[in-house]
Amino acid sequence: MLQQPLRKSFDLGDGREVTIETGRLARQADGSVTVSIGKMMLLATVVANTEPKEGQSFFPLTVDYQEKFASAGRIPGSFFKREGKLSDYEVLTSRLIDRAIRPLFPDDYFCEVQVLVTLISSDPEILPDAFACLAASAALAVSDVPIKEILSEVRVARVDGAFKVNPTRAELEGADMDFIIAATEKNLMMVEGESEECSESDLIDALAVAHDAIRIQIKAQQELRELKGVTGKREYTLPAVNEAMQEKVYAFASQKVYDIAKGKSAKHDRTDQFKALQEELLAQLVEESTEENPFTESDKKLAIKYFHDVQYDVVRDMVLNDRTRLDGRALNEIRPLDMEVDVLPSPHGSALFTRGETQSLTTVTLGTGLDELLIETAASSKYSKFILHYNFPPFSTGEVKPMRGPGRREVGHGNLAMRSLKQMMPSEAEFGYTVRVVSDILESNGSSSMATVCAGSMALMDAGVPFGKHVAGIAMGLITKGEKYSILSDILGDEDHLGDMDFKVTGTRDGICGVQMDIKVDGLSMEVMKEALEQAKAGRLHILEHMYKAIPEARSEVKPHAPRVVKMFIDKEFIGAVIGPGGKVIQEIQRETGATINIEEVNNMGEISIFGVEKEAVSKAEDWIKGIVAVPVVGDVYDATVKSVVPFGAFVEFLPGKQGLVHISEVSWKRLESLDGLVKEGDAMKVKLIGTDPKSGKFKLSRKALIPKPERKPEAGANEAPQQ
Repeated sequence: MLQQPLRKSFDLGDGREVTIETGRLARQADGSVTVSIGKMMLLATVVANTEPKEGQSFFPLTVDYQEKFASAGRIPGSFFKREGKLSDYEVLTSRLIDRAIRPLFPDDYFCEVQVLVTLISSDPEILPDAFACLAASAALAVSDVPIKEILSEVRVARVDGAFKVNPTRAELEGADMDFIIAATEKNLMMVEGESEECSESDLIDALAVAHDAIRIQIKAQQELRELKGVTGKREYTLPAVNEAMQEKVYAFASQKVYDIAKGKSAKHDRTDQFKALQEELLAQLVEESTEENPFTESDKKLAIKYFHDVQYDVVRDMVLNDRTRLDGRALNEIRPLDMEVDVLPSPHGSALFTRGETQSLTTVTLGTGLDELLIETAASSKYSKFILHYNFPPFSTGEVKPMRGPGRREVGHGNLAMRSLKQMMPSEAEFGYTVRVVSDILESNGSSSMATVCAGSMALMDAGVPFGKHVAGIAMGLITKGEKYSILSDILGDEDHLGDMDFKVTGTRDGICGVQMDIKVDGLSMEVMKEALEQAKAGRLHILEHMYKAIPEARSEVKPHAPRVVKMFIDKEFIGAVIGPGGKVIQEIQRETGATINIEEVNNMGEISIFGVEKEAVSKAEDWIKGIVAVPVVGDVYDATVKSVVPFGAFVEFLPGKQGLVHISEVSWKRLESLDGLVKEGDAMKVKLIGTDPKSGKFKLSRKALIPKPERKPEAGANEAPQQ
């Protein structure tokens, strides 16, 4: 007999009720809940091993979000007709959960944890990603897996000037701000989103609205945990500790690490110095060992861990106390910038952006409507004409690693850059191309996703995309200790690793376009958030100044070797005429002109996109289609081609797909008995439309109407006076 499920509900503030339930599904998991609103239902489970793996030195957390196609009454379109690898959307949602809940676990907890969130019922108007982290946190809350506190996550959008918590799909279409925020009762933990150039104060207001809604969700989770009777968390094996060795390592390495950190060395030089110092430490520990107290392999692992702890503590103290950084910069100083456009001859647009030891080579490719990207979820399928891919090869950090497909990091970084640049992309009516941006990171020591935003903005302008304003990005860091904190602009890779926050902000001179923030400690107060945003704005404006010097505005047209595009709109009744029976007409146009043609019905009109490498090919195809859809006007003159000759005249094509008869009497002012030798198939002639047959609707054409009528010669003696 199933135990009675436990439920807790709360209101989103607009009459919509969210229900969290536990005790009915997946009861063998350490914690499981369902979260439902409308027809949408998520199942979240958490399972944790009771012991860490031997020698485990990091926290192995796995978070996967998956949508079952059955949740929307659909069968997957793949060959095997089953769900396969996670889509980019599922990966991005998994990251939203992972980044929020990871800091909740104790620093000394190394047991493997798996969190799975599954969409099991879909609602076409409810966005499940806004509720996925709530489900994951609730599953942890009703389990005995050790977490420090409960959090939740909401989407906040600004629709018609007002903030809306967890808006519907339809409401989100009209939003100019869209952010997902995670927080605990007191502090922010994660922010991700985009906006149409919102101000820093607008973002702060959105965060405040989100935090109020999150507190309601946290309270519901706490009450559900109390209903279940969860009073404590499980005990777990603590990692090995050797206080004597720890003291030795700190005594040996602290000053030497500080000297290296203060040396303002380049990344690889600094890494080599730290590595040499580590080897020196290990050698000394081996020398000090005895047969009774040997230096074992486990001792070596502990010594290396303590050495890394020294680096962590010393560098952080240096920043907090000396107000200086590993490369000698001030806290708000941006590294040297170097940027160039049109660096590659063949791509349709290109840019090279270098900031310190971070470098992005970005290209832009212009394609047709056939190149659009299909983005499919359980509840929706849509096409995107703007694509951005981010690649992070191992040589960018001087490493040797196998080349595989893009990982979650690449998908996440590319998505942030795409969302930021998308805010300045022209509408489809203004620019009919499908646009693909590819960022290849050639060097990395600091935020390569922000380098992608900068390089992408310049490459788009270089390609002739009517990109309204430059978008730049900057990565901010934070180091805290007690009441002390330091906010760092344009962080290094080491500062990201040693710091407590990774805060990326993108935008134009006029506002914010994208934000991604991760907190590695208990959270971030609103006051520090405000200060970080203002410092980020100053850094962003500094980078934008250099970008405008490199390319001040988008090129007036695409490059000569880029494909040309023309958009036409026709009455939908002509779509069939342009396509032809079995596609015969459109295939003939493409074959004869070399252009690519795409036709869609949009808003009760036929939308035609014509693409071609050569301008002449596009113009020829455009004229051809104009001829097909043109309505012949009596009195107009046309260039015609003779299609066939019959005893009573010639049939000519005077517009594509439109033929009429030039009667033998309309060929010449002379009376002709036959057209033999005068007109043959394939001849070109100018004709005038003189009418249509009222019964059949057939066109009547004339050649002689365009020929001056010859004057009649008087007969001999006609004007002579009669003889007397």
